[in-house]
Amino acid sequence: MDKKSIDWENLGFGYIETEKRFVSNYRNGVWDEGGLTGEATVTISECAGVLQYAQTIFEGLKAYTTEKGETVIFRPDLNAERMEQSALRLEMPVYPKDRFVDAVVRTVRANNAYVPPYGTGATLYVRPYMFGSSAVIGVKPAEEYQFRVFTTPVGPYFKGGARPLTIKVSDFDRAAPNGTGHIKAGLNYAMSLHAIVTAHKEGFDENMYLDPRTRTKVEETGGANFLFVTKDKKVVVPKSSSILPSITRRSLVYVAKEYLGLEVEEREVLFDEVKDFAEAGLCGTAAVISPVGKIVNHGEEICIPSGMADMGPVTKELYDTLTGIQMGRIEAPDGWIKVVE
Repeated sequence: MDKKSIDWENLGFGYIETEKRFVSNYRNGVWDEGGLTGEATVTISECAGVLQYAQTIFEGLKAYTTEKGETVIFRPDLNAERMEQSALRLEMPVYPKDRFVDAVVRTVRANNAYVPPYGTGATLYVRPYMFGSSAVIGVKPAEEYQFRVFTTPVGPYFKGGARPLTIKVSDFDRAAPNGTGHIKAGLNYAMSLHAIVTAHKEGFDENMYLDPRTRTKVEETGGANFLFVTKDKKVVVPKSSSILPSITRRSLVYVAKEYLGLEVEEREVLFDEVKDFAEAGLCGTAAVISPVGKIVNHGEEICIPSGMADMGPVTKELYDTLTGIQMGRIEAPDGWIKVVE
């Protein structure tokens, strides 16, 4: 299939409508067979559960063109598992893992003309999501649901690509203790919008959220996990029950241990430790890993020694190795790459 005529190198991280999307409906206790459609508009009741009580969950993953010219998807099975946990937490029906992966593959295959060519720096972003579609006026779960998958070609998540970011320590909490911070629910992102708009107005790229109970430990940003590197090249990732389990973060931890032979610690990270780290980065599906150059806490600046000009050496090695795996330049661990035939 010939590629679309798009300025791939200059794509931003925005929505471009592609030709097909997958849709499946849940009614009377079962999911229907589902299928591809060209209709991009969703029609639901004005009283739908998603509109009244924010009963919606989503995932994000990417498809790539490899060095060999194959179209591949990165670890969709883990997205299926995470969506299952999100569904259970919000009292929504689970979309079966095998059907999730199949729906993603079918949608990517149908939109293969929008998968950016190798070497352009762009990717095809894949968004599976589910929402309560039937009318709900009492506070309770909906009885009917819709599962959908759409795609859109995207460039870097942060403007300017992988440049060092300036982060603000937020006065807001991202998640509540024993809340929904560990699942990918739309409501988590809705409450973060004011905080990120405020940060942008003040000249910052992102927020650093601290733990909601004590506000002494690093959690994550509104859309990515933190990763730190010590002066002796040990990789440290924050651990908390209210942090979203990033698939990219888990992949980077494996790469650090198994490919680069680095020591890794997954543990609680006190904010007071941040000034002692040699490198810092934000990792997630959209950005892969972006370096952090400066963290500002109410006027107090913490400048990361790796500097504001570029990635630190360990962060760069992690980035190059993981993207090398995704793009087919480096052999992937078993099960990480799903080839779209």
